[in-house]
Amino acid sequence: MLVSAGCVRLGFWQLHRLSERRALNARLSSRLFAPPLAVRDVLRDSATAGFRRASAVGTYDFVNEFVVASRTRQGSPGVNIVTPLRLAGIDTAVLVNRGWVYAPDAMTADLARWLEPSDASVTGYLVEIGRGTLGTVAAARNPRVVRHLDADSLAKRLPYPIAPFLLVATVTRSTGTGSSSRDSTPARLPTPLLDEGPHLGYALQWFTFALIGLVGAAFGIRADARGTWRRGVHRAQRPAG
Repeated sequence: MLVSAGCVRLGFWQLHRLSERRALNARLSSRLFAPPLAVRDVLRDSATAGFRRASAVGTYDFVNEFVVASRTRQGSPGVNIVTPLRLAGIDTAVLVNRGWVYAPDAMTADLARWLEPSDASVTGYLVEIGRGTLGTVAAARNPRVVRHLDADSLAKRLPYPIAPFLLVATVTRSTGTGSSSRDSTPARLPTPLLDEGPHLGYALQWFTFALIGLVGAAFGIRADARGTWRRGVHRAQRPAG
């Protein structure tokens, strides 16, 4: 009975997590599919900037771009190219994840092949850059390769301030002249998958375990009662003396 009660409690806990997940998905969906706003306006309220659609117009700084290693796409190894976008009128740059490119070692790529027009208007969604957790780790033989992003390390790496959110590009349009070649656009990253996770399945499993526990307890009590009754009958039928 105690085990079944614990399983029921865990089942309702998973249902509570499912409710939280659905509420989070609703908030993210409203941001991901809302009309894009200028990135400067979105970043004024960092509490609601995460996964918000935003657009930015500026000039790519290809000199200071780098790649994030060990990123897969459809089972293939590769890297994500991150390029600073210098905005007009301010010294703060926005890091733009321009997308994924194939790399056999999941670490290095020929960045000269993936030069898009330098003057660009980028539309995408914002992802917060972590701070003080994993740190930005550069590859030993290639300083333009990092394994993950960290705001504090990036501030030391780049010669200008950067926004605390990464702009993941979904659409890019040229706004002027710049270098471009065939196949120069990396594969854009998809929007986050807003699924409900395994919580409903886990809840059903816990409720099933609780039912199994109750049925098992019932059989155990019945078996114990029948055993007690049989022992009583056996003593009653035993000859006197």
